[in-house]
Formats: sequence, structure tokens, C-alpha cells
Amino acid sequence: MNILILAAGTRNKIVQYFKKTFDGVGTVVATDASKLGPAIYDADKYYIVPPITEEGYIEKILEICKKEQIKGVLSLIDPELSLLAANEEKFKAVGTTIIGSSYDLCEMALDKMQMYDWLKAHGYNCARSWMDKEEFYKAVDAGEVTYPVFVKPYRGSASISISKVYDKETVDLLFAHEDDLMIQEFLDGQEIGADVYIDLISGEVVSIFTKKKIKMRAGETDKAVSFKDAELFALIEKFVNEAGYRGQIDIDIFEIAGQYYISEVNPR
Repeated sequence: MNILILAAGTRNKIVQYFKKTFDGVGTVVATDASKLGPAIYDADKYYIVPPITEEGYIEKILEICKKEQIKGVLSLIDPELSLLAANEEKFKAVGTTIIGSSYDLCEMALDKMQMYDWLKAHGYNCARSWMDKEEFYKAVDAGEVTYPVFVKPYRGSASISISKVYDKETVDLLFAHEDDLMIQEFLDGQEIGADVYIDLISGEVVSIFTKKKIKMRAGETDKAVSFKDAELFALIEKFVNEAGYRGQIDIDIFEIAGQYYISEVNPR
């Protein structure tokens, strides 16, 4: 059984783990858009491919799947997950299974307002969010939310272009200079990261690993301490069962006054 890891980049450890697991069972093939991506050299085979935005990219990946008899494919970068899911039937036609969630769920995770609307509709604690700054100002005037707040792209990752804002003037300034922004309530509490793996067939949670974040750098956790809490694990399983995610996801959660708030969900 052969597996294809896309956009391997600098994630050497992940490729090494797969190679160790597949030793004597199958071949690990990796791709990247650059020969400078060191992780590709840890795989049994590698291919240099075009950027995911280039026309013909999916066809190139399908060619690799057919040539290498790939049974499962996954990507290590968020933007590619929706692209793979959107072409699921093409991969099935060559005998390759996409390891990950459906297109709709990948898109919901990328669209922070869509995720907020889903969480709110299903009764989860979450940060109140607005795309319309005038509606946000009404909420401020009504005493429903207070500064500071976060202003960020409603589709984004790695904490890029996120601003912590303390007044109306700064909100106006940011909205005047950038499109597709949203305003999100500031959750003042302990930030938690949950790494979750869900069975592709049954949809059941296989494993959960939770950690309290101590230090962040460029949107990534730099230092953390692991912990277990039955109430949190139950919340995560409930969310997974209701949403329907598959494969690997991570969830950003805040603990405030003994209550857990879901902030973001990221398929991996």
C-alpha cells in the first residue's frame, strides 16, 4: 500500500513517521513545489510539482497516483485540502482515497464566519463575530461586547493580518484599507489546542491530544503543556459527531471561567 504526501516542505518528522510505519508494507512518496523542501528527501520517492494554483496541478497529482499506485493521499497545507476534496471522484477513479474531510467541511473551516454561524446554531460557546462593522458598533453601544476585539480576514491562517483593536477609529481604518475582514470578540482565557484523529470510515474519534498553550509564534504553538479533562474530551467528541469531520483536525479552544469556547477548527 503506497501513500502520497503533498506539500511536504519542512515537515521532515511527519514523512519519517510514515516511512517507519510503511516499512515493509508500502512506499511513501512525497511532493513539493521546490527542491529546497527538505522533507521530500526523507521519502522513498519524491516529485517536484507546480504550485497548487497553477493550471493542470491536479492532473499532475493524478498522474503520480496512477504511476505509483497510490492508495491514499494527504496534503500538509490547509489551502490544498479543499482542492483535493473538490476532486475526490477523480482520485477514486484511479484507486486513490483522499485522507481528510469533505469539501463543504474544509470550506467551513476556512471561512471563519461560516464556522461561527454553525457553532452558534448548534449551541456551542464561541466568540461573537461580525462581518458588518456597523452591526458590531450597535452591539458595542448596547453593551453586548467591549474592546479589545480582533480584526482579521474571514478566510486566513497562520495569524496573518490579525490585529488586536482597542477603539472604533482603528476598526474604521482597517476596514478602509482591506477587504473581507471580520471582527471577533476577544476571548480572555486559557488557550487550548486539541489534536484529533477521526476514523475515515466510521467517523468515530480515534484519539484526542489536548495541550494548554503557553507561548505562540507566528500562529504556531511554541510551548505548551499537555493535560486531560473528561468534560473537554466529551465536548470534542460531540462536535466531531455533529459536524462530521474525518481524518486529522485540530481545534482551537478557550477555557473561560470553567466554560469551554470553540474558536477555530483546522483540518490537517
